[in-house]
Amino acid sequence: MAGRIRDVDIALVRERSPIDSVVGDYVQLRNAGGGNLKGLCPFHDEKSPSFNVTPERGMYFCFGCQAGGDVIKFVEEIDHLSFTEAVERLAQRAGIQLQYEQGGYVPKRDHGERARLVEAHKVAAEFYMERLVAPDAAPGRKFLSERGFERADAEVFGVGYSPNEWEGLTRHLLARGFTADEIVKGGLAKEGRRGPMDRFRGRLMWPIRDATGDVIGFGARKLLDSDEGPKYLNTPESPLYKKSQVLYGIDLAKREISKRLQAVIVEGYTDVMACHLSGVPTAVATCGTAFGEEHIKVLRRFLLDQAEFRGEVIFTFDGDEAGQKAALRAFADEQKFVTQTYVAVQADGLDPCDLRVKQGDAAVRDLIASREPLFQFAIRSTIRRYDLRSNEGKIAALDAAAPIVAGIKDVGLRKRYAIDLDRWLGFMDERFVMQRIAEVGNAQAGRPQRAPRQAPVDPHVRVEAELIKLAVQRPALLGPRFDTLEPDAFTAPDHVAVHKIIVAAGGMDRAGHGGREWVDALLSEAPDEAARGLITRFAVDPIRAESHVEERYGSAMLAAIEAVAVDRAIAQAKSRMQRLNPVDEQAEYNRLFGELVALEQQRRVLRERAAGS
Repeated sequence: MAGRIRDVDIALVRERSPIDSVVGDYVQLRNAGGGNLKGLCPFHDEKSPSFNVTPERGMYFCFGCQAGGDVIKFVEEIDHLSFTEAVERLAQRAGIQLQYEQGGYVPKRDHGERARLVEAHKVAAEFYMERLVAPDAAPGRKFLSERGFERADAEVFGVGYSPNEWEGLTRHLLARGFTADEIVKGGLAKEGRRGPMDRFRGRLMWPIRDATGDVIGFGARKLLDSDEGPKYLNTPESPLYKKSQVLYGIDLAKREISKRLQAVIVEGYTDVMACHLSGVPTAVATCGTAFGEEHIKVLRRFLLDQAEFRGEVIFTFDGDEAGQKAALRAFADEQKFVTQTYVAVQADGLDPCDLRVKQGDAAVRDLIASREPLFQFAIRSTIRRYDLRSNEGKIAALDAAAPIVAGIKDVGLRKRYAIDLDRWLGFMDERFVMQRIAEVGNAQAGRPQRAPRQAPVDPHVRVEAELIKLAVQRPALLGPRFDTLEPDAFTAPDHVAVHKIIVAAGGMDRAGHGGREWVDALLSEAPDEAARGLITRFAVDPIRAESHVEERYGSAMLAAIEAVAVDRAIAQAKSRMQRLNPVDEQAEYNRLFGELVALEQQRRVLRERAAGS
């Protein structure tokens, strides 16, 4: 059994795994100011970015779902790995050879399950690519050639060939040290009467990679007449491969998707290849399943889609009836995007691959450029099924299209499409059409409830939060003044808890200039997971001040908190004075009066400092 990874190696993995680079394999991050980055959270569905990454401290935190931690925690959560497996994966990424206590170096066969399965798929992909040049792979090479793909194109996409043998890949993987159980569990083989046998035989093979570039499955195209299986065969569900979350080509397209704010959804592996080779490098495809909600979540993270409606998602479908049905299914999920959504359909029914073969690269680019808004396509495809030469046909078409228009959440857009629908149907009676749509809309069930209005945040609590953030992120700006604050200077329970941890960790004197070491010290003092979450949150939450005024801002926040303590002292002094008899207890009364005057002066100074922010 593998020993424990040495602490020094874990620290080295953290040091050589920049969190912005690792997170960037899964999420498009944008500059949020103050050294922070922001993107759409990969752990929950959200409309606007609340996921923050702070490279300086190596931390991330989502203010929507409260997920947070360091780079190792991120890999644990995003890929559902144990701590050890996450460290091993990051070590492999950074080229670090780990050492294990209780036995020293542990060979690869003792590493975590996911790492083993990823390695097996990598070896399988290399095996298939090597076999593509073998004599028995001639049908595969012919298939590619007829579709306009050259040898170099196949190499870019890793296309290979699975030999028409019962155990070709299985023998190869066993010889490389993988177990029969691993080969079957990864979906590369299936159990036969005499042991595992290859799942894919005599087929053209496309490696399916996740966003980081790891091979997690395969798509296989039938080539031989003797093959009685389906035209396309995909890897079954496995610890690596979840078809509802997989997009073929995302590893190659993600950078361009983020750069161009565009994603093109096509229907097959060759269509992805054709688009990329034609100058549409944002194309991806689903793998053996319809485009759905989980695919949307993957794309939104790279589009960074949000309320500005700047990006676009373009669906390409065949022009036949099946393609139109697929487009209408996509419409059902359209409003889960915040980007603009389009459909591109070739009038003659050619898919991007065939279009490229027959008309060239420019025709593929023109197809994408000719996109049509998805709402418009869905409505017009619906009414096209009816005879609009009769009133009966027009009414039937209106009733069929009304639910589509009524389902548009944006009020202005809904009205515009209602007007368009009236024009397309030829009624020339906008009021009648809009009334019909309104009736359908009122009858539709399950409308989302408006989110409850959040209670306003107490200004003093907001000041407390800013001061706590400064103590965690920029402790040198606060100095010993922060350490003189009493615990009751803070009122919000979260702030009280973090202040207690800061004191336990040695306060500003121990913090120095802050950074990763100070955050680690705070995390080590945190008594439980909830407290560690608080530290992570305050380490990532951006400070509400520009860097060039942070020193003045820190002084102002301290003054504001100190002023509250002085307010309490003033209230106590006044209360004691009210209980005294100015004649009989003149000395004590005068002493308290003098104290009150001094406190009032101190409060005035602090208020002026606080206003200086």
